[in-house]
Amino acid sequence: MELEKFYGTGKRKNAIARVWMQIGNGKIIVNEKPINDFFGRGNAVALATQSLEETDTLSKFDVKVSVQGGGTMGQAGAIRHGIANALLHANPNLRLVLKKAGFLTRDSRIKERKKYGQKGARKRFQFSKR
Repeated sequence: MELEKFYGTGKRKNAIARVWMQIGNGKIIVNEKPINDFFGRGNAVALATQSLEETDTLSKFDVKVSVQGGGTMGQAGAIRHGIANALLHANPNLRLVLKKAGFLTRDSRIKERKKYGQKGARKRFQFSKR
Protein backbone atom coordinates (compact mmCIF):
# COMPACT_ATOMS: atom_id res chain seq x y z
CA MET A 1 0.00 0.00 0.00
CA GLU A 2 1.39 3.39 -1.01
CA LEU A 3 1.44 6.22 1.50
CA GLU A 4 -0.92 9.12 0.90
CA LYS A 5 0.77 12.05 -0.84
CA PHE A 6 -0.19 15.69 -0.44
CA TYR A 7 0.48 18.27 -3.16
CA GLY A 8 0.90 22.04 -3.00
CA THR A 9 2.03 24.76 -5.39
CA GLY A 10 3.88 27.88 -4.32
CA LYS A 11 4.91 31.02 -6.16
CA ARG A 12 7.17 33.96 -5.33
CA LYS A 13 8.38 36.50 -7.91
CA ASN A 14 9.32 34.35 -10.93
CA ALA A 15 9.89 31.15 -8.95
CA ILE A 16 7.38 28.29 -9.02
CA ALA A 17 7.62 25.37 -6.59
CA ARG A 18 5.72 22.10 -6.84
CA VAL A 19 5.70 20.29 -3.49
CA TRP A 20 4.82 16.66 -2.69
CA MET A 21 4.63 15.56 0.96
CA GLN A 22 4.09 12.23 2.64
CA ILE A 23 4.35 10.95 6.19
CA GLY A 24 8.01 10.31 6.99
CA ASN A 25 10.92 11.42 9.12
CA GLY A 26 11.72 14.95 7.90
CA LYS A 27 13.82 14.54 4.74
CA ILE A 28 13.53 17.52 2.39
CA ILE A 29 14.70 17.03 -1.20
CA VAL A 30 14.81 20.00 -3.60
CA ASN A 31 15.47 19.28 -7.29
CA GLU A 32 16.95 15.84 -6.45
CA LYS A 33 19.35 17.32 -3.83
CA PRO A 34 19.11 17.66 -0.04
CA ILE A 35 17.87 21.14 0.89
CA ASN A 36 21.17 22.12 2.57
CA ASP A 37 23.10 21.26 -0.61
CA PHE A 38 20.61 23.04 -2.89
CA PHE A 39 20.65 26.28 -0.88
CA GLY A 40 24.15 27.38 0.11
CA ARG A 41 22.77 29.98 2.52
CA GLY A 42 21.35 29.03 5.90
CA ASN A 43 18.74 31.79 5.86
CA ALA A 44 17.25 30.42 2.61
CA VAL A 45 16.86 27.00 4.24
CA ALA A 46 15.26 28.64 7.29
CA LEU A 47 12.83 30.57 5.07
CA ALA A 48 11.87 27.47 3.07
CA THR A 49 11.17 25.37 6.18
CA GLN A 50 9.39 28.12 8.12
CA SER A 51 5.88 26.74 7.57
CA LEU A 52 6.94 23.29 8.82
CA GLU A 53 8.54 24.77 11.93
CA GLU A 54 5.54 26.98 12.68
CA THR A 55 3.21 23.96 12.72
CA ASP A 56 5.68 21.63 14.52
CA THR A 57 5.62 19.12 11.63
CA LEU A 58 9.28 19.35 10.58
CA SER A 59 10.06 15.75 11.55
CA LYS A 60 6.68 14.28 10.55
CA PHE A 61 6.76 14.68 6.75
CA ASP A 62 9.14 13.82 3.92
CA VAL A 63 9.06 16.64 1.37
CA LYS A 64 10.01 16.45 -2.31
CA VAL A 65 10.18 19.76 -4.19
CA SER A 66 10.60 20.70 -7.82
CA VAL A 67 11.38 24.41 -8.13
CA GLN A 68 12.28 26.49 -11.16
CA GLY A 69 12.72 30.13 -12.11
CA GLY A 70 13.69 33.13 -10.04
CA GLY A 71 16.61 33.53 -7.67
CA THR A 72 17.63 31.80 -4.48
CA MET A 73 15.44 33.70 -2.04
CA GLY A 74 12.49 33.75 -4.46
CA GLN A 75 12.73 29.96 -4.75
CA ALA A 76 12.90 29.63 -0.95
CA GLY A 77 9.76 31.78 -0.62
CA ALA A 78 8.00 29.69 -3.27
CA ILE A 79 8.91 26.50 -1.41
CA ARG A 80 7.54 27.94 1.84
CA HIS A 81 4.27 28.82 0.10
CA GLY A 82 4.04 25.38 -1.53
CA ILE A 83 4.74 23.52 1.72
CA ALA A 84 2.05 25.58 3.47
CA ASN A 85 -0.49 24.64 0.78
CA ALA A 86 0.47 20.95 1.01
CA LEU A 87 0.18 21.07 4.82
CA LEU A 88 -3.30 22.48 4.41
CA HIS A 89 -4.27 19.48 2.25
CA ALA A 90 -2.72 17.11 4.80
CA ASN A 91 -4.43 18.67 7.82
CA PRO A 92 -7.17 21.31 7.33
CA ASN A 93 -7.01 22.08 11.08
CA LEU A 94 -3.68 23.89 10.50
CA ARG A 95 -5.39 26.60 8.43
CA LEU A 96 -5.70 29.07 11.31
CA VAL A 97 -2.01 28.78 12.27
CA LEU A 98 -0.79 29.05 8.65
CA LYS A 99 -3.13 31.93 7.82
CA LYS A 100 -2.13 33.91 10.92
CA ALA A 101 1.57 33.49 10.06
CA GLY A 102 0.84 34.68 6.49
CA PHE A 103 2.10 31.55 4.72
CA LEU A 104 -1.06 30.93 2.68
CA THR A 105 -1.07 34.36 1.04
CA ARG A 106 0.89 34.60 -2.17
CA ASP A 107 3.42 37.44 -2.03
CA SER A 108 2.35 39.36 -5.14
CA ARG A 109 5.25 41.82 -5.24
CA ILE A 110 6.98 41.65 -8.61
CA LYS A 111 9.41 43.84 -10.53
CA GLU A 112 7.80 46.93 -12.03
CA ARG A 113 8.12 47.23 -15.80
CA LYS A 114 10.28 49.82 -17.53
CA LYS A 115 8.27 52.72 -18.98
CA TYR A 116 8.87 54.25 -22.38
CA GLY A 117 10.44 57.72 -22.37
CA GLN A 118 12.18 56.88 -19.09
CA LYS A 119 15.41 55.22 -18.09
CA GLY A 120 13.67 52.58 -15.93
CA ALA A 121 10.45 51.96 -14.03
CA ARG A 122 10.72 55.20 -12.03
CA LYS A 123 14.02 56.80 -12.99
CA ARG A 124 13.88 59.53 -15.65
CA PHE A 125 16.50 60.69 -18.08
CA GLN A 126 18.52 63.68 -16.84
CA PHE A 127 16.66 66.97 -17.28
CA SER A 128 18.57 69.81 -18.87
CA LYS A 129 17.09 73.31 -18.48
CA ARG A 130 19.42 74.87 -21.08
